[in-house]
Amino acid sequence: MPRRAKQVCPTPGCPNLTPAGRCPPCLAQARTDRGTPHSRGYDRRWRAASERYLQDHPYCECDECETLPPLQRDPATEVDHIDGLGPLGPRGYDPANWQAMSKRHHSRKTARDTFGH
Repeated sequence: MPRRAKQVCPTPGCPNLTPAGRCPPCLAQARTDRGTPHSRGYDRRWRAASERYLQDHPYCECDECETLPPLQRDPATEVDHIDGLGPLGPRGYDPANWQAMSKRHHSRKTARDTFGH
């Protein structure tokens, strides 16, 4: 199998070569800068609110799935904040700022918004 050429880490100013995505030191720093889920407001109150929301919205509501009939969508397992600010944002507990998403679609959106992938 041919080996893939390494690329420069996409973190601004980082000269390290990496097979894909960020280099390990930049990735670790990005995760540290982000903080823990609890420090970002994902506590017991958020878990209860998101569980109630998922009961009423059992299928993924992402842009990719919204054109599909509900039964062809992925099951929703997570609640996304559309504005990207999480529970501590000004609309953190506003259901109009939420969308039910599957784990893979939510992870993809979060990676794109957070890490630029």
